[in-house]
Amino acid sequence: MTDRPMDPVRVAVVGAGVMGLSTALCISKLVPGCSITVISDKFTPETTSDVAAGILIPHVYPDTPIHKQKQWFRETFDHLSAIANSAEAGEAAVHLVSGVKESGGMILTRRIEDLWELHPSFDIVVNCSGLGSRQLAGDLEIFPVRGQLLKVQAPWVKHFIRDGSGLTYIYPGASNVTLGGSRQKGDWNLSPDAEISRDILSRCCALEPSLHGAWDIKETVGLRPYRAGVRLQKELLARDGRRLPVVHHYGHGSGGFSMHWGTALEATRLLKECVQALRAPAPKSKM
Repeated sequence: MTDRPMDPVRVAVVGAGVMGLSTALCISKLVPGCSITVISDKFTPETTSDVAAGILIPHVYPDTPIHKQKQWFRETFDHLSAIANSAEAGEAAVHLVSGVKESGGMILTRRIEDLWELHPSFDIVVNCSGLGSRQLAGDLEIFPVRGQLLKVQAPWVKHFIRDGSGLTYIYPGASNVTLGGSRQKGDWNLSPDAEISRDILSRCCALEPSLHGAWDIKETVGLRPYRAGVRLQKELLARDGRRLPVVHHYGHGSGGFSMHWGTALEATRLLKECVQALRAPAPKSKM
């Protein structure tokens, strides 16, 4: 007698920034037997991750053990280093969404107001909603730190320049140069402030005078999802006899790019535990 193949475990990943997409990709590679759907009201180029300068600098979280932070950074560095040294290096910036689709994942544009909306269509939810977790997880520890920056054309700038505090920086990228920045705690305003833009340009020109000749200046704003420690944990939601396992993976502040692959691997390990719990045979009741 052959075992019937198990039905796939239906996983919803809420959020399509660097955390949501990395986690979906990790799950598809490391946890067989899952069908994955990434659900978000915003996709690239509309996410907070799209605004980010995307620089790899170790970030410090007061409430996360140092050995964990080092591990996450190392795993992320090794992952990105392997991509940078591969034949796909030139296209890597656009690989996350295509990677999710190639591995059989679904992409769904929808705004989620309550995680229970996903029950019973999904067996497990991975919450990568960043600041959305104030509403979705009732987490009042998470707050925005507003960042405004400029994307300019200045193809002669080839060096990365950053002042001591990291508030002023000049990062050349593949298609433009990113000039920053600002840190405004608790500010939810997504509209660019002309005065802050002038200040950023002035500070960057003081570091690199040739930027007076930059053109095609575009202003962008993103809200970094800050909390004292990254939230990586399982939670079993229960309501009216129904159960919904959730893996939380959010709260990276300005360290998202620096930590994303390491924390996605950890979120995937937690999800694997949820999958094993779902597949464990139910204990027989004793009469």
